[in-house]
Amino acid sequence: MNIFGYRNREIQVIKGDITEVEADAIVNAANKYLKHGGGVALAIVKKGGDVIQKESNKIIAEYGPLEVGEAVATTAGNLKAKKVIHTVGPVYGEGDERNKLIKAVYNSMRLADSFGFESIAFPAISTGVYRVPAGLAAEAMAEGIKLFLDENPDTSIKKIMLVLYTSSIYEVFRDTFKKLFG
Repeated sequence: MNIFGYRNREIQVIKGDITEVEADAIVNAANKYLKHGGGVALAIVKKGGDVIQKESNKIIAEYGPLEVGEAVATTAGNLKAKKVIHTVGPVYGEGDERNKLIKAVYNSMRLADSFGFESIAFPAISTGVYRVPAGLAAEAMAEGIKLFLDENPDTSIKKIMLVLYTSSIYEVFRDTFKKLFG
């Protein structure tokens, strides 16, 4: 684990399993239909329970598909978190991936802050089946965190965790965050 500070907040870069993290909110890298069939999303539903998918289905039935960068919350079921925040990251090659990732991080943090949460955990959004290179994702996610903290100095969020499952992505995030926050 690497720990960095920014605006009196703690930023942790951790190699691990996001479904095991103790945080008020964990972020799910979701698709626009909130169908949690693979990657981080599937792991979250497997461990958290069907209630997460059922609530996701209700959100889509009521509001329709999410836009890239949008964030919504469901219960966390059996997870240690209080809520799962689902955000849609960009698919590599669709254009403007950096700004879309910044928006996804920003909106996830804004939603966590609206609940008064003190901690939030992110996976490496869009680096799986959406194929965004880890370096681009790490830089954009760091920028999203920085932007949110700069614009919301009174946020309830005190701890931001980046929880990376593979060693290679962990190393990229660690090095990028060390450069930007170290």
